[in-house]
Amino acid sequence: MAITLVNPEGLPEVGAYRQVSVASGSRLVFVAGQVAWDADGVTVGEGDLAAQVERCYLNVATALAGVGASFDDVAKLTVYVVDWTPDKMPLFAEGVARAAAKLGTTPVPPGTLIGVAALDVPEHLVEVEATAVID
Repeated sequence: MAITLVNPEGLPEVGAYRQVSVASGSRLVFVAGQVAWDADGVTVGEGDLAAQVERCYLNVATALAGVGASFDDVAKLTVYVVDWTPDKMPLFAEGVARAAAKLGTTPVPPGTLIGVAALDVPEHLVEVEATAVID
């Protein structure tokens, strides 16, 4: 693996992600923001944040697999959530956990969650983009 995830001493340990990733690979992979579309472009989980988070993470995994990578190679995630408020965190975490169970891994690279007013279409509640490093 080209990525080592670290929680440096002196920074809080956050269960949802690691504070730092160290990349030693030679190829960068940039995954476009993934929304809750199935392979046919139909929105999955309309109105259901947990279902959409799950689908976004699964779509990121599919994109990574398409170039020979996995969540183990992700250096950073950026997540955009419509009308984000902290009380939505349990639903967000549920979606990540459901995706992790299906993927057999826990996607915990450094990440940034950004609240936004809207995404590409009104039914999309979340979008996830990834940067990975592979050898």
